[in-house]
Amino acid sequence: MKSHKNTPPNLLINVVIVWVLSLLLTSCIKTDNSSNYTPATTALLSFIQASPDEPPLDFFIGNSKVNPAALNYGNSISYFTVSSGQIPLNFINETTGSPILSGTITLNQNAAYSLFLANKSTSPEIVLLTDTITMPAGGNASIRFINLSPDSPPVSLAVQGTTQPLTAAEPYKGYTSFFPIKAKTSYTFEVLQGTTNTVLATLPNFALINGGVYTIWFNGLVASTNSTDKLRIGIFANTYYN
Repeated sequence: MKSHKNTPPNLLINVVIVWVLSLLLTSCIKTDNSSNYTPATTALLSFIQASPDEPPLDFFIGNSKVNPAALNYGNSISYFTVSSGQIPLNFINETTGSPILSGTITLNQNAAYSLFLANKSTSPEIVLLTDTITMPAGGNASIRFINLSPDSPPVSLAVQGTTQPLTAAEPYKGYTSFFPIKAKTSYTFEVLQGTTNTVLATLPNFALINGGVYTIWFNGLVASTNSTDKLRIGIFANTYYN
């Protein structure tokens, strides 16, 4: 398990080896004649700290800490294996040890999920997405868009220089399914207020790799008073198919 800081700050890129994902999601469960055999009951889970004004925190599943180092806003953890079923979650202030949020999520066997800690520190929320991941067709990548800015209006995702947004306007916690997009050297992505031409955030010159599967997330605060939690676009690489 590994946490990653943004480099640069508005990018979240976590590479997970595709055969690990494929093995968990698509392989048949092996059987044998041993009475001691127990089928695997696991899922894949990734995590993004998307609550813009939280202090550094630790992420626990039950009593087990997931992150080796404190998680700051924008940090993430690539897919890791976790038991399926009902999973207790705890988020703890890394400095004081005080609880931030506790909750329970339900994970299905052999499924993949993206977990976000969202909203402002005064009202933190758990957001869980099911990751229905398939290999993009030749020459394509796949992207999904989610609005995680708690005080923003509905927003859409667009490519700079085009006339139509890629998505409909999504309210806070609204998201799309994964959809194909041509892989190319680079895109400049924009988040628009509604489906107007008003640009709220820009992510310049991001290259979508052929066979890549990405989650693009809009985050930060409209009412930001500092550069740390201003509106921005992040990208999380769910997996790559080579």
